[in-house]
Amino acid sequence: MADRSYAYDPVGTGAPVNQQAYRMEAGQLWRQYVIAGVANLLVASLGYNMGWTAPVNVKLNNTEETPLDKLPTSDELAWMGSLVSIGAILGPFVGGLAASKIGRKWALMSATIPLFIGWILVAVAQTMAYLFAARVFWGVGVGMVFTISPMYCAEIATDDSRGALGSFLQAFITLGFLLIYGIGPYISYSAIAYVGTAFVAVFCVLFFFMPETPTYYLLKDDRDAAADCLATIRGKSRAGVEAELSKLESEVKASLEKTATIMDVFRGSNFKAFYISCALVFFQQFCGINAVLFYMTTIFEASGTAMEPAIATIIVGAVQVVASFITPLVVDRLGRRILLLISCTGTAIGLGLLGMFFLLAEQQSPVVDSISFLPILSLVLFIVTYCWGLGPLPWAVMSELFPIEVKAAASPIATAFCWIMAFLVTRYFPTISDSLGMYVGFWIFGVCCVLAFFFTLFVVPETKGKSFQEIQEMLAGGKPKPEKA
Repeated sequence: MADRSYAYDPVGTGAPVNQQAYRMEAGQLWRQYVIAGVANLLVASLGYNMGWTAPVNVKLNNTEETPLDKLPTSDELAWMGSLVSIGAILGPFVGGLAASKIGRKWALMSATIPLFIGWILVAVAQTMAYLFAARVFWGVGVGMVFTISPMYCAEIATDDSRGALGSFLQAFITLGFLLIYGIGPYISYSAIAYVGTAFVAVFCVLFFFMPETPTYYLLKDDRDAAADCLATIRGKSRAGVEAELSKLESEVKASLEKTATIMDVFRGSNFKAFYISCALVFFQQFCGINAVLFYMTTIFEASGTAMEPAIATIIVGAVQVVASFITPLVVDRLGRRILLLISCTGTAIGLGLLGMFFLLAEQQSPVVDSISFLPILSLVLFIVTYCWGLGPLPWAVMSELFPIEVKAAASPIATAFCWIMAFLVTRYFPTISDSLGMYVGFWIFGVCCVLAFFFTLFVVPETKGKSFQEIQEMLAGGKPKPEKA
């Protein structure tokens, strides 16, 4: 009897090959991490954009450094801080359409267009109108990237590394924040713009050489291109990825048999995935992260801490980077829910302490001088635990919960909802702080973190190590299979 483990080479050479050996091909796991890392360089540039207000607000109010014809008002600065969120409400719909029409890779490349336009406007700005327009263009780019990047990373990842690659978004955005916090106070307004432009340009050059996702090629009925793409990502031969490709192809074909509309997002298990995703991004924003990051220098100045605000901001930014790169290392071991629960607890405590400090400061308590370290300690606790869960995992979970046929319709809506919430936080946090006291704003955020804890505990499913099919069965009410070790 012939040895059934041998057959002829599927690429047509006629040479006998060992099918079992192909199935056991180890591949090169590092490739998907490198590809996702390059893709997330654009996310890092967004962190640079989003943290831009921290050092630039100070420069705009300095008559020797400002490029503007007159100094901005506090209300104008508040609008400038929040207008990124306005653009980001539109961006997800542009990004979702581009991802389905021209592919995930080229959609991500196209997101650089509004970013470049924004930097040009910043470089030539003479009035606040230029900066308002620049922030809106940046927001469009932010919305596009936050929609496409998690999709791209989820579609190139294996089931066992999907959580880690999904966590890259938060990890890389903190690199951008650290860069702007580190160099912003010490270089000129124009130099900040040149560095930001170069950041985006470097991404364009490197990402040009990265592959498309196999899922997109299968959606376009191009199996050969999908096979080549998957072989490149996995570091295997075409025969070595055949089993994974066949499984992926069956999932895509099943999704194509269903025609999803906007209304399908609000039905059955799709709606469950949708409201979980929207709730997670709501809590992500209403823990106050953007208010803290956009106005960090202002917060340190208001606290009266002895440390120079620029130095304190750099310290917090460095801590943020370290904490964010821990999550990809542990998320596929510990799971999403436990990290979210730890994150909600830590952020609630940090915000509670921060609120208490500002209440004591407002009451001119003599205790304030002896606890001047508390704002930095509280913010470090808040930032670290945010980066472990509430920062990266809503995006990672969102990319896992929606079935392929619904993702293009649901993800932009959920992402736009996220940025509506971000706008409300960044626009009205200064107003609340000025009228009611900064401690009120921090305590509102703290209460939201407590609510997030209980929502995660009772509602959010664990997706660790599960295939997309298993996740859909779980959302539909089926019994989840045991987690992979």
